[in-house]
Amino acid sequence: MTFDRRALLTSGISLPLAARVSAIPPPDVSRPVGVRPDASFALWPAGHVRPPAGLVEAIVQRSEDPNASDRMLQGITRPRLDIFRPAKPNGAAVILAPGGGYRYVVVDKEGYELARWLRERGVTAYVLFYRLPGDGWTNGADVPLADAQRAVRLVRSRAGADGIDPARVVFGGFSAGGQVATSLLTRFDARVYDPVDAADAQPARPDALAAIYPVVSMDPAIAHAVSREKLIGANPDAAREKLYSPERNVRSDQPPLWLLHAEDDSVVKVANSVRLREATRGIGAPCEAHFFERGEHGFGLMKAAGLPVAIWPELLWNWLGSHKIV
Repeated sequence: MTFDRRALLTSGISLPLAARVSAIPPPDVSRPVGVRPDASFALWPAGHVRPPAGLVEAIVQRSEDPNASDRMLQGITRPRLDIFRPAKPNGAAVILAPGGGYRYVVVDKEGYELARWLRERGVTAYVLFYRLPGDGWTNGADVPLADAQRAVRLVRSRAGADGIDPARVVFGGFSAGGQVATSLLTRFDARVYDPVDAADAQPARPDALAAIYPVVSMDPAIAHAVSREKLIGANPDAAREKLYSPERNVRSDQPPLWLLHAEDDSVVKVANSVRLREATRGIGAPCEAHFFERGEHGFGLMKAAGLPVAIWPELLWNWLGSHKIV
């Protein structure tokens, strides 16, 4: 017997868990990923965010292949959410924080690519373009976390307009965006900005959190050196290094965590995910982790093709189903 998954999710029919998390077709990597979002909206009210003098936002195209767009956004002056709306929303929302070593935020590979995949499965997806800590912002180390907290609160405040359930909001991050995500994991209630409007009455704790080949630790033995310097400087003291190392700040009330990393990652050491998994399990908080022999760094959807790690979107989908998100 076969099911039309999207129809069932929107019909109100209650299915056994095994049916709700049934196998998802692999992503179609043959199509161009340079797609457009359905809408875009600023994270903050007009005039609230004042960019540092001389900061200019720019998009750089890194791919010469017309069927595989690979853009990056640098000098972000207008933090925002780009939204991908499904034809039949299933109520789930996923906020994605792409990577870029805290030097830029990639657009397609870890943003629009997965957002499109989620949209096709009924999920309302938001791609977060967060401010970068090395761009001269006041309290620069906290601006990515402030934007992540604000994103969760703003998405929840828009639940009626966007057709989502405010109790089914997921945050996911790749690479340096994984550092944004894992910081939110442990510091979702840290006071890193003053409330600006009614949206800030919403909680910033996601209902589940996924980190894909994430930068996590600021320990120089395993840290991604560029991200570390951009976030906390070249010579941070011990207290600052600890504060910005999520594996050292785990807490029993953090959201359920899903981790993915390739063992052969030569850019962000797999020890980042391993340490966070061990710390999370050590306090009894929920965590599921997947480690693959091969995949290197930044595989996203398209670069995983032909490798065992290509199954990762289905693994994530099933995990979200087990937590009653999708």
